[in-house]
Amino acid sequence: MDLVEVLPQLHMFRFPIGQAYLWRDGADLTLIDTGDINAAPAIEDGVRSLGLDPGRISRIVITHGHIDHYGAAQELADRHGAEIMAHRLDAAVIRGEEEIAEPVLLDWELPLWEHTRTVPPAPPTRVDRELADGDELGFGQGARVVHSPGHTPGSIGIHLPHHGVLFTGDCVARVDRVILGVFNIDPEQAMASFRRLAALEPTTACFGHGDPVTPGAAAAMRASADRDPGLQVEHG
Repeated sequence: MDLVEVLPQLHMFRFPIGQAYLWRDGADLTLIDTGDINAAPAIEDGVRSLGLDPGRISRIVITHGHIDHYGAAQELADRHGAEIMAHRLDAAVIRGEEEIAEPVLLDWELPLWEHTRTVPPAPPTRVDRELADGDELGFGQGARVVHSPGHTPGSIGIHLPHHGVLFTGDCVARVDRVILGVFNIDPEQAMASFRRLAALEPTTACFGHGDPVTPGAAAAMRASADRDPGLQVEHG
């Protein structure tokens, strides 16, 4: 795992597949996603390396119900007393009560999809708070939920307007350039969500896959969202 500073109060944990983020409000800590089931020790070590206490992780916000995003959430929450939050439409999947919907795969996505089979299964994970569009999350001086379905029904972005920061989950990715994320159950809906997120005009955009963009995130997202949707499926 690599630990990368994005902003003084924001760090990224980069895993072999995907990534998670740590937001700091003084001593109070928030995780945005948690990586797979094996990621908890690396996250705790990363937090300690910043001179912070993992016991101050107050909340874990899951952007959507894919196992590379919530695999370590239960372990971390049990150890540190964190509240786990996710959108109500993905909550049953995260709890292990329903199967995740299969994506509509494009030809070039097939080998990437096979690569995801290496991610170990996640355990059923509790969701303490089911979220909806516009909910305030209690950190970042007004972080709010932006429902952005299409990748999964309950995919969310997390917008911190006071700081100009946006977490897009897997609705948006960065592979050389900013693109629509892959493995969508409804590509048309995902593209509409991408445009909604771009319209927030963040200064810093943090993706589920690919390095964050800061500064210039708004221009990069807007330029990509304004392209013909058909161009969004090109790899890279």
